[in-house]
Amino acid sequence: MPELPEVETVRRGLVPAMEGQRIAGAEIRRPDLRWPFPDRMADRLTGARVERLRRRSKYILADLDTGETLLIHLGMSGRMTISGLAAPYVPGQFHHHHPAAEKHDHVVLDMAGGARVTFNDPRRFGAMDLVATTSAELHPLLAALGPEPLGNAFSAEYLADRLAGRKGPIKALLLDQKLVAGLGNIYVCEALNRARIHPERAGGRIARARLERLTTEIRSVLIEAIAAGGSSLRDYRQADGELGYFQHAFRVYDREGAPCPTPACPGIIRRMVQGGRSTYYCPVCQR
Repeated sequence: MPELPEVETVRRGLVPAMEGQRIAGAEIRRPDLRWPFPDRMADRLTGARVERLRRRSKYILADLDTGETLLIHLGMSGRMTISGLAAPYVPGQFHHHHPAAEKHDHVVLDMAGGARVTFNDPRRFGAMDLVATTSAELHPLLAALGPEPLGNAFSAEYLADRLAGRKGPIKALLLDQKLVAGLGNIYVCEALNRARIHPERAGGRIARARLERLTTEIRSVLIEAIAAGGSSLRDYRQADGELGYFQHAFRVYDREGAPCPTPACPGIIRRMVQGGRSTYYCPVCQR
């Protein structure tokens, strides 16, 4: 499933096509994805102007001038593609040629400027909903989320407070969206390796100085991944259809048997399963 950097990359890719543009037409080609679409979704979207595109955790939020917000979740295989934008993008200039519809193109938004935004989802684990903008943060998918790892509310002090007394492994705790929003398996593995913290170490037994380093490395790995366009694993694509490239910079993820990249560390990357997910780590420098 796409993690924070992939979703943020898609959001940024959608901005030129959608932000400030009116939705000239919306076509909903099936009644549901993971859940049923909201009532009259096509009618409620048609004519609405996209005031702002933002991200919360792994969700894209399009605030509309109608007072509603379109919530988009890519799920496991969902992707949003754009056609009709000139390349490179020049404001106000569009190509009006759009590809033929594909089998799994479930939602199509034709923007007034000429761009077309298509939501394609072969496995249909994605979701879309329309909610009142003023209460969007109370949506069941968003209400219990923790702070954004790139925001000011996420800090070593916050982690120390939330992890106090916790006996669970730090890897599993960081994947808890109630603790911190948007982190997933790939980037938690990478950040823990950079911070030299063993994924099985109890969250409540990590010293404050090490939490300082952990929060710094979490931010760094996310920023670098966003700059690289995310990681192209399985179905993920950027909004322009291009692959992300951060997987070429993985230190540990999917590198079982490779030498640890930490300078002077003789360790070999290992793989273990935690909570049904693969964890990659160095048994020597991560402790």
